Formats: sequence, structure tokens, C-alpha cells
Amino acid sequence: MSKIMRIEKPSVLPWYGAGAVWLIMGIALPLYSLPMLLVTAGVSAVVFFAAKKVCPPQVIEREVGFHTGVDDVDEMLASMTGELDKLRALNDALPDPQLSAAMDRMEHAGRSIVEVVEQSPAKAKIARRFANYYLPDAVRVLSQYAALARQGVRGENAAAVKAQVEQNAAQIATAFENQLDALYAAESMDLSADLEVLQSLMKGQGL
Repeated sequence: MSKIMRIEKPSVLPWYGAGAVWLIMGIALPLYSLPMLLVTAGVSAVVFFAAKKVCPPQVIEREVGFHTGVDDVDEMLASMTGELDKLRALNDALPDPQLSAAMDRMEHAGRSIVEVVEQSPAKAKIARRFANYYLPDAVRVLSQYAALARQGVRGENAAAVKAQVEQNAAQIATAFENQLDALYAAESMDLSADLEVLQSLMKGQGL
């Protein structure tokens, strides 16, 4: 999910003020003298810290698609979101209700995968093949189908392609859902083990 990242950019005015002190003092005083150097350094420091209090840092707000702390995972999630947005646009443009239902399942599973990986970036390796191949390939095939439908292309080859896509859409959706299940497999095993331990404890206590 997109987030607003706030970055503080320190003001440069304190540095300009400190530099101005050295410039002015250099004109007015003999800085080759150690006492004058110390005085100038002291005044410069006072001006610098005073200016920092008067000139707070500038806060810059920047919207970021994902911020998991792992750059390649953020890029993968952003790419997946872009493909899922394309899938949604294709779904809106296609009137076939059966195909639309399958595409709804694909999108739901895909966005759930994005949410799971965003919360647990370590699971990105499980979803990498899905992100790099399965999802973009499915979108590419459906885009070709939409182009044929939009252009009203007829003929044996076009009809065969359309029929194949329509027949396999539900299977593709199931494959997406299986990928989502794979992300939860480890957690399910851990939960089952915890339940077995709990049941053993309860039996030991006569409960």
C-alpha cells in the first residue's frame, strides 16, 4: 500500500550565517591572531546554533508505493500492483460474466499476496516466480484476448485463442489462489504444532 514518507531536510541558513560571521570578522579583525580566531569561532558557533533554533528543518512529504526496507521487494510489489491494475482495467472492459468472475478471483488473490509479502518481506522469495512470470503472463494473455474481442477479429485461429482463454481462466485463478495458500503454509504448520502442544498440556492437566 502507498505510504507518505516524511523526510527532514536541514536548513542551510545556519551555515550561511556562520560563514557570514567569518567573512565579516575577517574584514574587521586580524584573524591571523589566535585570540581573534577563537573569538570568531565562538561568535560563529553562537550564530549557527541560534539560527538552527530560528530556522527549523524543512519537512518534505513524498509518497512511496511500498516501504518494506528491502529495495528489491518494494520493486517487486510495485510491479505486481501495476500488473493487477492492468488486470482490473481489462476486467472492466470485458463483458463476459464467467471470465470476469475468474479475473475477480485472480485480482483478489494477487492483491492478497501483495499484502502478505508487504507485511512479511521474507516471504518474497516464495512469491518471486508468481510476480515475475505467472502474473505478467496471465495479464499478457488476457490483454491479447481483450484486443481480439475489441477488434471483433474472426476466424478459426482467433476463435481458438478466445475459447482457450475462456476455458483456462478458472484454472489460472485457482493457480493464483494456490500461490496465496503457499504463503500461509509455514504459518499453518506452526499453528498446528502449537495446537498439538496445547492439547497435550490440557490432557496432562486432565482437562
